[in-house]
Amino acid sequence: MSHVTRVAIPLVAAAALSGATAVTATASAGVAPYPPRIVADWARAWNGTDPRALGALFTARGVYADLGVGVTFRGREEISGWKARADRLIDGIHVTVRAAHRDGGRITVGAVYAGHLKGAPEAFAVPMTTLLDLDGHGRIASDQDHYSLAEVLTQSGLPADWTPPAS
Repeated sequence: MSHVTRVAIPLVAAAALSGATAVTATASAGVAPYPPRIVADWARAWNGTDPRALGALFTARGVYADLGVGVTFRGREEISGWKARADRLIDGIHVTVRAAHRDGGRITVGAVYAGHLKGAPEAFAVPMTTLLDLDGHGRIASDQDHYSLAEVLTQSGLPADWTPPAS
C-alpha cells in the first residue's frame, strides 16, 4: 500500500464518519499528501455569506475565471464582487467538495455546484471541476471553475437563452 493510500484512507474514513466532505490528495515529488486546507477554506467561502471571505483567499493580483458563464475577475475586490453577485442571483448557493488532488502548486477540485436561480422553477446541482493555482504562500493566484451552464439552465427549468437580470 502506498504512502498516499495509507494517509488518504483514514482521512476519507474520518470525513465519512463525521459527515464532513471527503477530500483526498495526491503527492508530487517533495509534497506531503494531505487534504489541502485552502480547498476547505475555498468551499467555506463559497458556502458562506461574506463575499470578502472568498476574495481574501486570493493573492492581490489573483484571477478568478468562471468558465461556465465566460467571465474573469482580477484582484480581491472584483472576486468578492462576483461572489456578492452570485449570492444575489442564486439562493442557497453551495459547493460540495468530492475530491481534491494536489500536484505541486496546482490543486484540482471535483465538486458539486448547487443552488436555486431566483425565479427559476427548480434548483440545480451540477458537477464542477476547479483548478486552483497557488502562490508560494498558499494563496490562490488563479481559480478556473469548469461546469456546464447548459446543464444549470436545464435543471433549473429555464430556456437555453436565459440571461440573468442586470444588477
